[in-house]
Amino acid sequence: MASGNGWYLIGPLIAVGLVGFLGAVFWRMGLHWTFAREDSYDAYAAGLAIFGDPDDYGLLCPAAVTDDADLADEIQRLLGDAGIRATQAADRDGHMAVLVFVEEVEEARRLVGGSPAL
Repeated sequence: MASGNGWYLIGPLIAVGLVGFLGAVFWRMGLHWTFAREDSYDAYAAGLAIFGDPDDYGLLCPAAVTDDADLADEIQRLLGDAGIRATQAADRDGHMAVLVFVEEVEEARRLVGGSPAL
């Protein structure tokens, strides 16, 4: 009844050991990635920042920067009346940036050039 003195158990034991080893390796890699993300999370907490750079707004560029939220609203309304789409972003220091698309940034800066926000 016994075939080969128990050698038939070697294959399944090797398979279970290999799966356990790979599980431990992947578990360790998973914990390492989790700890790395917790350290770099604060870089993304600055509003619309992309890729951890607080001055990177993707396709948008700041047309004006001000400390006053009401002035930023007024600048955004002025740009909207001129047909330029604009939005706002706040940074950690409390400054408000009025953001427009790259293609419209020169025209937007000319429109708000007399503003004390620049």
